[in-house]
Amino acid sequence: MSDKTAMIYASVDGHTLKICKKLQEVLLAHDQPVELISIEAFNGDLEEYSRVIIGASIRYGVHHKKIVELVTAQKEQLETKRTAFFSVNLVARKPEKSSPETNPYVVKFFKNISWRPDMVETFAGMLEYPKYSFFDRTMIRLIMWMTKGPTDPKTVQEYTDWNKVEAFGERLSTL
Repeated sequence: MSDKTAMIYASVDGHTLKICKKLQEVLLAHDQPVELISIEAFNGDLEEYSRVIIGASIRYGVHHKKIVELVTAQKEQLETKRTAFFSVNLVARKPEKSSPETNPYVVKFFKNISWRPDMVETFAGMLEYPKYSFFDRTMIRLIMWMTKGPTDPKTVQEYTDWNKVEAFGERLSTL
């Protein structure tokens, strides 16, 4: 096994990929190249990697199904590597729900699987109503109304704390 890093991600609207690219940039600054792999392109083989970073966004309260399947199917192999996981969701825009210990989606994710990565982080995502389909826009507006978030269908709001992303990248460089 070489000293290679895979960053496998699931991104619905592209924001998780944007976060992955920032993490990759930080790791490259530490001479640690990272191969970015979308969950759709992942071939299921982790053998050549010594580090695996998994990033997933939330849509309708759950992480991408293929990320859950990956973690479940590859649990034993993941446990032989240095690993990290991060979640991107709009609930994390609230300070009281912005840590892995307090974010309901991350708590639920780890309650339903037995894999425990070496590092976990949570990032607030991006709200971009004009980009969404009619159905998604309607459902997300309803969710935002219930959670006291913005409901104006013209809203484009990035909640990501890029300093927090960079700090996680620095921590990843020690993984």
